[in-house]
Amino acid sequence: MAATECVAEFPAKLEFLFQPYRYKVVKGGRYGLKSWNFARALLMICAQPGLLWAGRKDPVRILCARETQKSISESVHQLLEDQIQNLNLSRFYTVTKSAITCGTGGFFSFAGIRQNVNNLKSFEGYDICWVEEAQTVSRNSWNVLIPTIRKEGSEIWVSYNPELETDETHQRFAIHPPTNAKVVHTTWKDNPWVTEVIRQEIADLRARSEDDYLNVYEGMCKQAVEGAIYKQEIGAAEKDGRLTRVPYDPQHPVHTFWDLGFGDNTSIWFVQTIAFEFRIIDHLSASLQALSYYIKALKDRPYVYGKHYLPHDGAAHELGTGKSIEEQLRLHFPASVFITPKLSVADGIAAARAIFSRCWFDRDKCTDGLQSLRHYRYDRDENLNTFKREPLHDWASHDADAFRTFAVAIKEVQRPRPARPPAKAPTAWS
Repeated sequence: MAATECVAEFPAKLEFLFQPYRYKVVKGGRYGLKSWNFARALLMICAQPGLLWAGRKDPVRILCARETQKSISESVHQLLEDQIQNLNLSRFYTVTKSAITCGTGGFFSFAGIRQNVNNLKSFEGYDICWVEEAQTVSRNSWNVLIPTIRKEGSEIWVSYNPELETDETHQRFAIHPPTNAKVVHTTWKDNPWVTEVIRQEIADLRARSEDDYLNVYEGMCKQAVEGAIYKQEIGAAEKDGRLTRVPYDPQHPVHTFWDLGFGDNTSIWFVQTIAFEFRIIDHLSASLQALSYYIKALKDRPYVYGKHYLPHDGAAHELGTGKSIEEQLRLHFPASVFITPKLSVADGIAAARAIFSRCWFDRDKCTDGLQSLRHYRYDRDENLNTFKREPLHDWASHDADAFRTFAVAIKEVQRPRPARPPAKAPTAWS
């Protein structure tokens, strides 16, 4: 590629994007130019590596990652393509449906972190990883991704709109930033290109709700997610000190409670019942993994298991195997796999609320699951400006559905039963 000069304007706050830092973090509200400027800066660096690494001319490899990405349309691919046009860089970049390559030999790749946990090692030679919409990234995903981007001089760029102060990304980069991190907060006020239409939009929201304005446009954390289903229950658990260290007790079996998915997440809670307490000692969630992945994960843990509870669809037969998840799981855990009754979502949520005050959560091992429970919320009807009766089906719903499996199973076990002869009496849950 012939030498060229690329000129683009950046807000003063973002000049650091062209300075060497291991972590470059930009958080804030809408119209703060986080994603827009990240895309422009990365396109310029890929085309002219010397902008970031003095004297460097070899190709730059850039991974654009999100917590989940089911298709390329959910990535920043379109944003990058638009910025290539805006910067007049079309003659230097080739855009395909799944990748963007540069005449320097550099390129952009796109991946969902959670779906690629087993394949992230293939990105270990990359120079930059940009994690977009990072507010939803889980602790497990960060713990897998960060050691992967380990090339000498490599960088991790993080852009996000804060939601809850307890969210893993906010805690990791804003509250307790790592060594060699540059963390910048931007808002619409830092954007010199805000139009009058946008200014009016901002003013209208502020007139309706100061809290919404502070979160959406100033990038301030919320006290709770709007429409949060377990807001009071999580708050009480925090206040009572029930989000703490909860060690495994080998004298009692561990029971597991599942929500099933493939393209979506499969989630599992690990619970011990001791006296009148439900001790939630562990949590597992992954995506695009076969059942064998979860079976291995269970067996790799040092637990003595009791029962494994699946949702009602665990009894459905798969087209590929001809067997249900229940049947496949029984091959490894004979006589200990059960299907929970099918209740309405509303009844399941009510069951979960009923047992929440007896639940103790291991704060570290259940961090990602707790983050989901905090974000689990009712869907919003924008036309009526109110909430629907159904929860929103998003990244947080799978862990919450597994928690409902737990609550429904407990409700079934505790349901009064007719007296039976001792030989046929049901086995105690614990």
